[in-house]
Amino acid sequence: AAFVTSLAEAPKKVATIQRHCAAVSKAHYLAGYPTPTDDRQFKTLLEGISREKGVKQKQAPAFTLAYFKRVVQGIGTERPDGVRDRALLLLGLAGAFRRDELASLDLAHLRFDDDGLVVELPKSKTNQKGEAEEKAIFFAPDRRSCPVRAVKDWLELLQQQGRTSGPLFLSFHKGQRLSRRRLSTFSLNEIVQLRLGAPYTAHSLRASFVTIAKLNGADDAEVMNQTKHKTTDMIRRYTRLDNIRQHNAAQKLGL
Repeated sequence: AAFVTSLAEAPKKVATIQRHCAAVSKAHYLAGYPTPTDDRQFKTLLEGISREKGVKQKQAPAFTLAYFKRVVQGIGTERPDGVRDRALLLLGLAGAFRRDELASLDLAHLRFDDDGLVVELPKSKTNQKGEAEEKAIFFAPDRRSCPVRAVKDWLELLQQQGRTSGPLFLSFHKGQRLSRRRLSTFSLNEIVQLRLGAPYTAHSLRASFVTIAKLNGADDAEVMNQTKHKTTDMIRRYTRLDNIRQHNAAQKLGL
């Protein structure tokens, strides 16, 4: 109880405190001791902390498709980083990627066909065993916002530099000289904020995919086929509807 109280006073977020409690509970269980988190007084303490701090987690905001397309279509491709950033943003949204998934992609994970692009995920948050998991990326009618063509443009630039294997998204040295370093998740976040604006993060790409897809009529199964979420609860949590009139059944009453 003293440990949890010290975390609350630190101050730590409720989600962080809960993760610490889960770790303590597991350690006690593996050692053959009673888990302190099962104690009624402890549960009462944790509930009190949750009420005081609030349990709502800070979520990455979602953007509208119109705003995203304006930004992406406005990125100049005269510079190599513009070509890279267009590909990164379009692929990130179309594939509903987590930022660590996007950062870990290699050229070998891409497979083009007549319908677009298939991206193989060797490992993800929901696929820790490394089982085969793929995402389908489709051609878009407008070339300026087509994720498949944007990735192809970036690959063409990489090939001109003799890069035919290794990481998909690389950093640059000064003077737009391509490095051999894979973009970090931190760098991905910086690129998203540079291009889309400070309120947004790399995770906004994934949250926006869910929100935009739902507003366009996609059902949960279709969304989960791309996001690889295991439950519909997560889909509801990811859906960002800032306008109360959006996706509201009240307009379907037929009055």
